[in-house]
Amino acid sequence: MKLFKSVLALAAALFAATAVATHAEHAMDVIKVGDLEIVQPYARATPPNAPVSGGYMVIRNSGAETDRLIGGSVGFADHVEVHEMKMEGDVMKMRALSDGLEIPAGGEVVLKPGGFHIMFMKMKEQLKPGETRTITLEFEKAGTVELELPVRDMKGGHGSHSHSGHSTSN
Repeated sequence: MKLFKSVLALAAALFAATAVATHAEHAMDVIKVGDLEIVQPYARATPPNAPVSGGYMVIRNSGAETDRLIGGSVGFADHVEVHEMKMEGDVMKMRALSDGLEIPAGGEVVLKPGGFHIMFMKMKEQLKPGETRTITLEFEKAGTVELELPVRDMKGGHGSHSHSGHSTSN
């Protein structure tokens, strides 16, 4: 019995160490384009026939000039828009940023549920947890970059937000 407990404890420790190492390795993935670094990108899983989904990440600018995320493209949706959600009085409002999202020199912008995010409009197919999808982002100065978005299940988490009644501009 003592041997079983020791083996079980060792297996648990190895599993935990592997999970931590895998998470640290994944968290360290940095996609570079020009003076920009993109970390922790992911997309929100969708139910079947959902019209939209969201993409999230952190964008850091190590350069001396401001850059701007101005758009992107994906194969799984008709088009991509850069959005923000913010409180106006007592109402949460969402809008497309027609001039793009400023990435300040020497700073970073966090794209997250309930804040700045990328919207995948007129979805062509469902995004399922565990999948990885490709996105091409376009920046005003740094140009374009292709990256992989792991798809995460956001049910019941802080990442759930509704886009019902959302306008679908071109």
